[in-house]
Amino acid sequence: MSKRFPMPNRFYNAFDCESLGGGRKRDYRTPFQMDRDRIIHAHAFRKLQSKTQVFLSGEYDFYRTRLTHSMEVAQIGRSICAYLRSRGGPMRDDFHLDSDLVEAVCLAHDLGHPPFGHSGERTLQELMVKWGGFEGNAQTLHLLTETIYQNETGVRGMAATRALLDGVLKYKKLFREFPAPPTNHFLYDPQERHRAFVLGDATIPAEFHAGEKLNALKSVECQIMDWSDDAAYSLNDIVDGVKAGFLSIERIEPWAAGQALDAESQRWLDELFAAIRGDRLESVFAQKIGGFITACRLRERTNFMSAQTNRYRFELVVTPAAEREAAFYKRMANDIIFESPQLQQMEHKARRVLFELWDSCWRNYVEKGPRVINILPPRVGRLINTENTAAGKARQICDWLAGLTDGMIVRTYQRLFDPEFGSIRDLS
Repeated sequence: MSKRFPMPNRFYNAFDCESLGGGRKRDYRTPFQMDRDRIIHAHAFRKLQSKTQVFLSGEYDFYRTRLTHSMEVAQIGRSICAYLRSRGGPMRDDFHLDSDLVEAVCLAHDLGHPPFGHSGERTLQELMVKWGGFEGNAQTLHLLTETIYQNETGVRGMAATRALLDGVLKYKKLFREFPAPPTNHFLYDPQERHRAFVLGDATIPAEFHAGEKLNALKSVECQIMDWSDDAAYSLNDIVDGVKAGFLSIERIEPWAAGQALDAESQRWLDELFAAIRGDRLESVFAQKIGGFITACRLRERTNFMSAQTNRYRFELVVTPAAEREAAFYKRMANDIIFESPQLQQMEHKARRVLFELWDSCWRNYVEKGPRVINILPPRVGRLINTENTAAGKARQICDWLAGLTDGMIVRTYQRLFDPEFGSIRDLS
């Protein structure tokens, strides 16, 4: 009996599959399956189970964490690939988007986000602004290329494919390329070499450096991840918000009264109220996810990368109605949930915890006054000591803080600053 092998996929070429650093051993898997598997088995990926999505990790056990959110984004991303392939057109059995690649991109997209969710991200950006900034997406690239699987023998990163690294690269503009220090949507300056690898050392046309044009240049897999992320959190934040009691008809009605809603938005609001009253919220919003998947199309485009790879020859197009609906739910969640006293209290806590831990690290590992104590894991301390510049030491401290889970950072803070915390059972 002859063996059956999958039909080659002409959508991708050797340029897409080349790995950073080279030297990757091949086995029975495709390069993109290897990318996905390495992400799933990484320590940084497992940590996402204890990092905040919206609500503090562990506070509400059945709500979404960064891990479950990433899994949902990956499912939506794979479904978009399957839907686009089913529509025919440019997609065929031997020419289609690789769902393993898209899954890997989606699973990796939040690896760089710190504890305490967006509150933690804003605080680390404030702490790092004079040392090159902190940005969740740039940190994801930093993990994939520098710190994931890192050890003291010189191994750095996961030798990811060009297509995977490009897939997580939502923004391509460097920190120094902005006229003033940005607060988000940038790459770290040392990541210029990774941007060059992703673009195959192509010369970026001058017009792309104006405004946000370079940041808007995304591979089609990155666009699918971005829309899958939007679909997941615009809908699922509403479901979790209702379950947690942050969103109720009584809270939504006064918000809606101040929005000057058009007929389309009013219809979405009426559907939401009916779903809450009928206890059908999860099933109704699951159907909406299906609608967001089938709102996707592909079209051809031309740019300075489109002749090199099909990842830039095609782009994702989402129907305006689906984009407006996602924006409606995001606005509702932001105004009612994220601006609530409970979430603002969490932001206050995040700032205090991160600022005080940063200060302790800085005094003991950078300034090194007359009394120095070892408050960091020995390996982290050695990494800081090997850096020759203050900026390098700051990045190592930032990497450690960003890599902590919600529980780890709270316990570390308690050991340092809570006089009643510190029995032998508290040392883990």
